[in-house]
Amino acid sequence: IESDARDNDQGPTDSPMAAYRRTLICVDVSGVHLAQPDKVLFDDLDVTISRGDRVAVVGVNGSGKTTLLRILTGSLEPDRGTVRFGRGARITMLEQDPVLPPGTVEEYLGDGWEVAAVATSLGVQPLFGRRTDELSGGQAKRVALAKMLADNAGSGDAENGHDMIVLDEPTNHLDLEAIEWLEARLVSMSAALVLVTHDRHALDRLTTQVGPSKVVELDHGRSFVHQAAAGSSAYATYLDARAERVEREEQEESTRKILARKELAWLRRGAPARTAKPKARLRTANEIVAGGPRDLGVRANDLELGVGTARLGNQVVELIDVGQQFENVGAEPTTIFQGVDLVIEPGARLAVVGPNGSGKTTLLDIIAGRREPALGEIRTGKTVVVGYADQHSASLDPDMTVRKMVAGPLREPDHEDKALLEKFWFDATAQYAPVRMLSGGEKRRLQMVMVLARQPNLLLLDEPTNDLDLDTLRSLEEFLDDWPGALVVASHDRAFLDRVADHVLAIEPGGSMRRVPGGVRGWLEERAASGGAGRSGAPSAPKPKKSAGNPGKPKAARTGPSASTIGRRLRETEQAMVKAQRRVDSLHEELAAATDHAVLADRGAVLAEAQSELSELEVTWIELAEQAEP
Repeated sequence: IESDARDNDQGPTDSPMAAYRRTLICVDVSGVHLAQPDKVLFDDLDVTISRGDRVAVVGVNGSGKTTLLRILTGSLEPDRGTVRFGRGARITMLEQDPVLPPGTVEEYLGDGWEVAAVATSLGVQPLFGRRTDELSGGQAKRVALAKMLADNAGSGDAENGHDMIVLDEPTNHLDLEAIEWLEARLVSMSAALVLVTHDRHALDRLTTQVGPSKVVELDHGRSFVHQAAAGSSAYATYLDARAERVEREEQEESTRKILARKELAWLRRGAPARTAKPKARLRTANEIVAGGPRDLGVRANDLELGVGTARLGNQVVELIDVGQQFENVGAEPTTIFQGVDLVIEPGARLAVVGPNGSGKTTLLDIIAGRREPALGEIRTGKTVVVGYADQHSASLDPDMTVRKMVAGPLREPDHEDKALLEKFWFDATAQYAPVRMLSGGEKRRLQMVMVLARQPNLLLLDEPTNDLDLDTLRSLEEFLDDWPGALVVASHDRAFLDRVADHVLAIEPGGSMRRVPGGVRGWLEERAASGGAGRSGAPSAPKPKKSAGNPGKPKAARTGPSASTIGRRLRETEQAMVKAQRRVDSLHEELAAATDHAVLADRGAVLAEAQSELSELEVTWIELAEQAEP
């Protein structure tokens, strides 16, 4: 299939094959439908992908994103519809959980400068001597990604590499430096890129193109294709279109209920002796009015994560001169980190960052008490209840049902387990499903249920965003905003860390660790100001330009609180405003229900006090917002 939609005048130096490649339609999907036994994944889906396109596939966990990728690559047939591939189109896919052929990593990757450069940037060079069946899931994913990128090292040339590259969660198991390098590499490719990812920075950057870019949204059996204007972000276009659609459908639902009530009133005024047809209409109108809202596709509510939390005292966890080493047979021990002095205070919001292999998971294991440090001392408060969501969702028993996993082996599931699972979007069908039937994101949600069921007051999260859909990510961020306990999270998701953490624990080369205020944004700005490049050798972010009106003159030093302090106070004030507003709303409801004059007077006084507190918080927020402006 060839496209006539583009001007491909590349000059006389182009070979006929190069010109053909630049005009190639990789895959054309028309009227595609696919269903599972209990639901339709997508119906009547139309999308065309040509070389150079940038396409993101989004949807909640279990909506069929990975399934659609497999249809686009030809490894899965739809139930109906047409899938046509361009003549000679070369397509490759990075699976979410790739299976590598037997042998060593070096044998799989091959040699050459392209392999060495990619392997260094992705941190897989130390794995060259390992056998592929000895790798962890994250290591195998990075090795498979390295192979794909090395094979497409010449993809800027239309005659080399693949025409379409399909990536399922490519940023999982990569550190921040590797993600930045990967984004730059993908942007430079001329092949079509189709990706599923939870990384919102990557989504925005990779779908902001001069050429065609689009987002394919899968939403409860429906599909929508959002095409961006040249130079704008397809991800932002999708968010705007989705918000407008939800608002429109909510208005239509409200209108539908009004019409149903009118018909119901008309039917009730009719003659007592009714035929079967009016009775059926009466029954239908009753169901519309009495029932809940029609399924509008997107999730109508956030995760309801309001679970109990054990009381937390003044002491949480303190690390004193802590270090960790691993013994090597016949050689000196390998030091992961050393000299760590850290106090985790009540209400702490800490993000652990560092390259892969720097010891982030090891540090969380030590804080959780799962592992003893080789050096130093750890002190844990008597009231601390640890909830630890690690990376190993594979450790969930695949044959056990979801509800039994939450209840545990010593008791039968009860109504509280059922209610908690429903808060996490596990309906009655999903609760009885075996774990092996869950998607990667659903397993991560199940992990969170099991952790929060313990009512912890110290929450440790190791790469919590892996495999989660964008809706769940936003809801998890909202939950952590109001989390009353302490939080320590290791993640490579910049948007997530920027939202939930106000201090960074940065593991530096050589094993030292330091605490950086200002969250991940403050840490990245500090790195950029230092001018240091990461292991990939990629240049750091550019320094701010000098003022055009007064070149070379430095800005006056900022007086007052730092930007990171103002940002933290803003977040704290926003959280306090949300709680104050909830209190005001609750008091209004109490007043509306009260009839006793004494109660009315008492609640009225409390309401006046609550409204005054809310007003003061609003004034504080405005003052802080003005200070935050550059």
